Amino acid sequence: MPAMDVFLHRLDPDMCVVTAAVGGERAGCLVGFSSQCSLDPVRYVVWLSDANRTFRVARTADVLAVHLLARDRHGTAERFGGLTGDDVDKFRGVRWREGYGGAVVLEDAEAWFVGRVVTRAPGGDHVGFVLEPVEWGGRGESAEPLLRLADARTIRPGHPVD
Repeated sequence: MPAMDVFLHRLDPDMCVVTAAVGGERAGCLVGFSSQCSLDPVRYVVWLSDANRTFRVARTADVLAVHLLARDRHGTAERFGGLTGDDVDKFRGVRWREGYGGAVVLEDAEAWFVGRVVTRAPGGDHVGFVLEPVEWGGRGESAEPLLRLADARTIRPGHPVD
């Protein structure tokens, strides 16, 4: 086991679905790399693989939507993580609505926000999209437990990582 795996295998971050829409084209993917990256002003970064369709749509988007899913939404996670938008419409059969700036907001998310893209930063095989929240919502205190990496380990990526 490579040395870093000792550290990385201990992590169990919340997973999120990131959606992008530009010029009538929609895309979305399951993301395991994301974090708040500033307190004042509030900023959040999501890292998208440069190999997938969501990245290709997001690279020209003004806004992205970030969604936290409940553990019982594993099927939604499989759809956005295990399929590629190159072959299927991931939004078929999923409840969604248009949000701020034309963002695609998933209606069954536990919590979500739309963020204006402030900057993009390369980081190896992923690109970080730093977002300024402009619209948000969710279920609040009565929320269900969130889908975490351990819950999503069985999902095979729709695109290979290399």
